[in-house]
Amino acid sequence: MPQIVILPHPVLCPEGSVIDAPAGKTLCDALLDSDIDIEHACEKSCACTTCHVVIREGFETLDDPTDKEEDLLDMAWGLEATSRLSCQVVLGEDDLTVEIPKYTINHASENH
Repeated sequence: MPQIVILPHPVLCPEGSVIDAPAGKTLCDALLDSDIDIEHACEKSCACTTCHVVIREGFETLDDPTDKEEDLLDMAWGLEATSRLSCQVVLGEDDLTVEIPKYTINHASENH
């Protein structure tokens, strides 16, 4: 079971966290199941960028993003070379270190 290190986020995870999640689960679901309430305005259907994360370690072990995900990522705030949409990252057997950006682009957010 992969171990996912979540770097500190001022609102969602101030202390950071380390979670275990089974291979085959999406990163977004693993975060939500661990009470890290990452936004997912499109209900995890790859139609927005609110679940954008930056993979700090383990990026090379992930499957490549689809063209649709890459097109959406172009609109994400704070895009980096290792950015992904957490709803599209299917966990494998390898550990990851993940940073949730401080800001997201969500024009319909109820929490901010």
